[in-house]
Amino acid sequence: MSTTVLPDRATTPTATTGPRLRGLFWLVLRQNRLLLWALGALLVLAVADLLWIHVACRHIVGVLRRTGCYSPTSWSDNYCWNLLSPINRPVFWYTRVLQPVVTAAPLLIGMFVGAPLLAQEHERGTIRLIRAQSVSPVRWLAVRLAVPGLAVLTVGGVLAAMMTWVWWTDIVHGPSAFDPPFQFFTYPVLGLAPIAWSLFALVLGVLVGLLVRRTLPAMFLTGALVATAHGLVYWARPYFYPVVDQVAAVGTPQPTNAWLLGRGIVLPDGTRGSTDSCLFSFHDLASCNTATASWARYHPADHLVPIQLVEAGILAALTASMLVAVFRRIRA
Repeated sequence: MSTTVLPDRATTPTATTGPRLRGLFWLVLRQNRLLLWALGALLVLAVADLLWIHVACRHIVGVLRRTGCYSPTSWSDNYCWNLLSPINRPVFWYTRVLQPVVTAAPLLIGMFVGAPLLAQEHERGTIRLIRAQSVSPVRWLAVRLAVPGLAVLTVGGVLAAMMTWVWWTDIVHGPSAFDPPFQFFTYPVLGLAPIAWSLFALVLGVLVGLLVRRTLPAMFLTGALVATAHGLVYWARPYFYPVVDQVAAVGTPQPTNAWLLGRGIVLPDGTRGSTDSCLFSFHDLASCNTATASWARYHPADHLVPIQLVEAGILAALTASMLVAVFRRIRA
């Protein structure tokens, strides 16, 4: 007769030996594996598209230069036009497909990643189990936020770098595309904008989910708040950096790729009138003909970086404030 003795649990090697944070981190990775795979797949597709756009544009530009068809004056010739026309496809894909998708990415991140993160825990009641564990709620939340936060930061950083690189090398300096940096779908995909907006939307969604505690209402409310924030920042963006106020001779063109905020004419007495009044008002037409100069208020293309730095700083401050509110709320 034999007896079976159960081994002592304290001496049995297990797969969870090691620091507790490591085990918690592994658990959060498993909880977010679908998100990580989805973000990875989208990043690979986007990078592949951007590389295709760059290679296609470089090839077409090389052909145009070798055949003497790079100058716009040569495009009236059918031969040169046939060599140029294939560039419309990669340019269309960049400006009409990738730019709107990357612009909408922060909104989708806030709705589908940030909002459900804590709202689902409250809705399912699992938040009470978390509070009963040996891991503190603050520590759990830190790891719970770190995994999607680092994933969003990585994907946003790579996309921002690739989108800016292709825009700078192949679009704005290309032979035919017109895509100034301050356009509605162009500005949000360049520089720091995708990173700052993605992290802001993610944390905003987490805060809304923590307060609402219902997944679907939190998702809809997060989407509305992110869209409202975009509208407010778009309205305030011209004031993030001093505007250039130029008075020049009548007919002087504005700088290339500038963000025009207003323009008009200067009358002999020094008063300024708008261009619209000259075009649509017969009463002002006679006085407009006596204009001695023209005025324009605009942001030149080199204001893009300072404006984005100010905007990113504002979003970073709001994101940090919301993070503090989330941690204080979860600790209570």
